Amino acid sequence: MSHSTNYKVITFVVALSLMLLGSSFILGGNIGYVEKALSFYSLNDLYSMQSLSQVFGLFFLITGISVGAALFITQLRRPQFALLIVLSGIMLLTLFDADRWIAAHGGFPVIGSGQGIIKYFALLPLAFYLCFTKRISARQHAILNYIPVAIVLFWIGGMKFLELEAKAIVPLVETSPFMAWLYQIFTIQQASDLIGIYDLGFAILLGAGIWLGRRNLVLIGMAGTGAVFIMTQTFLFTADGGFSQSTLIDGLGLFIIKDLWFICNLAIIFEYARELHASKAEN
Repeated sequence: MSHSTNYKVITFVVALSLMLLGSSFILGGNIGYVEKALSFYSLNDLYSMQSLSQVFGLFFLITGISVGAALFITQLRRPQFALLIVLSGIMLLTLFDADRWIAAHGGFPVIGSGQGIIKYFALLPLAFYLCFTKRISARQHAILNYIPVAIVLFWIGGMKFLELEAKAIVPLVETSPFMAWLYQIFTIQQASDLIGIYDLGFAILLGAGIWLGRRNLVLIGMAGTGAVFIMTQTFLFTADGGFSQSTLIDGLGLFIIKDLWFICNLAIIFEYARELHASKAEN
């Protein structure tokens, strides 16, 4: 896939995901999610929660539309960059809300509802790529896009070693045709530990490949980490009640859609792997 095609696909995925999220908020999905985010800014008492949710969704929708439109109207690239940064910043700042943390486990790196919030880190390097794709090198883009991948895999992967997370993933794992076999061989905690080791191992491998400029390590790390985010997408179809109207605009659908951003992060890292291959061929 050429850089131009890769850029267009990433633009489409980011735009579509934001428009889907925005539409879900406008349609009344994830009211609790919106309420928790806005409560951090003490905005809940301004209007009814339904009205605030629609405004919240409209912001997501406008951001998604601007990302898609910037593909055809280059003058919109800077506004799209600003919107993506502001949107991500608004959500990421809510990590400082005490309600995001599981106090019983000492806080960081164990978080409760913040698991979905940390995924907004993925949008930050995507904003730089979409607006300044030619301003910095492929290696620099790869490093920037590796950071959110590492954050989410170390954070969520690390949680797999805790009993609360091991039990929380049972409904997803036991209904997955790709992962259910784990419970036939291992206990719930052992299976969760293995998933955690997998997440951490491939995150480290990908980071080492990028840092050392080793194409094979980058590709192996990409395959391993990419499988994590692709597997998450399958839960939308395999989890009980997964592919339904309520799921698509609420709960699981919201959580899964955001994993598309990490697939985009990896697609940008792949451009660096191609550059390494081209450089090696020239030498």
